Amino acid sequence: MSLYGSLFGRTVSYNGELSRAMTWLGQQERVMFFGQGVGCEGTALSSSLTGVPIDKRIEMPVAEEMQMGMCIGMSLNGYVPVCIIPRWNFMLRAADQLVNHLDRIPLYSSGGYWPKVIIRVAAPSSHPFNPQSQHDADFTEAFRRMFRTTALVRLIDAGMIVSAYQNAFEAKGSTVLVEYAKEYR
Repeated sequence: MSLYGSLFGRTVSYNGELSRAMTWLGQQERVMFFGQGVGCEGTALSSSLTGVPIDKRIEMPVAEEMQMGMCIGMSLNGYVPVCIIPRWNFMLRAADQLVNHLDRIPLYSSGGYWPKVIIRVAAPSSHPFNPQSQHDADFTEAFRRMFRTTALVRLIDAGMIVSAYQNAFEAKGSTVLVEYAKEYR
């Protein structure tokens, strides 16, 4: 379904369900949120965090590799970080940490460590604002092919958002959840 989905007979919006999911995650003990536009307005994802306590939000500079590394460290210390990367093109900056570390730690440790990081990334839209070629890619399938232990979920329908984030929280390891910017409107 495009802009709206249906859940138990009620119409739900994509943004509304993202907000519900983030509010639910924010109520969970040991969950922390990291990213640009997390502590203050700044990205299209910012509005979905209004129900998250401000003391659970860590505003980050534009340093995605450092951000992902911090989230891995937090996870290995018992936290469940929600790592928010506004677009796939920015995820490329964090790819080393994501693929060679977060995804491979369960393999390196022979299953001894299963870090859990919940990663939000948006596949961009070219309407109404065209972000141009340096910010307009959807690398979902490329990353899916690189992962060995990390789950990847495409959030194509509003009705699947809350359960997908709850499943990511309950999962043994990490999950990348791909949102679609065209649905934010």
